[in-house]
Amino acid sequence: MLLIVDDDQDIRESLSEYLLTNGYQTICAENAEAARQALAAHSFQAIILDIMMPGEDGLSLCRHISSTLNIPILMLTAMNEDMDTIIGLEVGADDYITKPFNPRELLARLRAVLRRNGKQTRQSEDEPMVYRFDDWQFDAARQQLTKSDRPVVDLTAGEAKLLQILLDAANRVLSRDFLLEQISDRVADVFDRSVDNQISRLRKKLETDPRKPDYIKTVRGGGYRFVGAVKTGKNP
Repeated sequence: MLLIVDDDQDIRESLSEYLLTNGYQTICAENAEAARQALAAHSFQAIILDIMMPGEDGLSLCRHISSTLNIPILMLTAMNEDMDTIIGLEVGADDYITKPFNPRELLARLRAVLRRNGKQTRQSEDEPMVYRFDDWQFDAARQQLTKSDRPVVDLTAGEAKLLQILLDAANRVLSRDFLLEQISDRVADVFDRSVDNQISRLRKKLETDPRKPDYIKTVRGGGYRFVGAVKTGKNP
């Protein structure tokens, strides 16, 4: 989960929506006080923090966070805030990007910060490994799909990993770029169809009619979304 701290509502909302489509849950705060409350109530992978805010500014908050918590910080700065940018890096920010920014560049910088700090989202050994939806059960550890009226469906490692990512983010749109990064640790280009090919193979094993999928939906211009109620449990 990411924390976005910015007094500009349009930036908060648009950035939150963009990050959500790329697989990141977010909480937004309009000022330092709201950010401190969010930090006390939640655990975050990273913080996107604006420097110029009314009341306590981003530099002061950055200094507090870096001295008390181990959370990477990506600072948002205006073009004329060179000195503040330098100070921000000195007091604990991991990187910065200037406003106005390209969301894709911000996402790339965010991912780089997360990789450097080892904060990329990965399922831990203590988290549930069995997923249930409708009459299906997916055992992530065994890479198997089962249903009462069908033989066991064995998945490849790539198909199992992709399905687990989709199930973890059920009913949310995940971009092709995000999915490719998660399953192969590389960045997509416009000609890269590996995610689409894996989705197609997965649909053939899961869907009654792969041409009209009930579960793995294509979102035009957005990516893919798993549709349905998903329950999780520990692997027996």
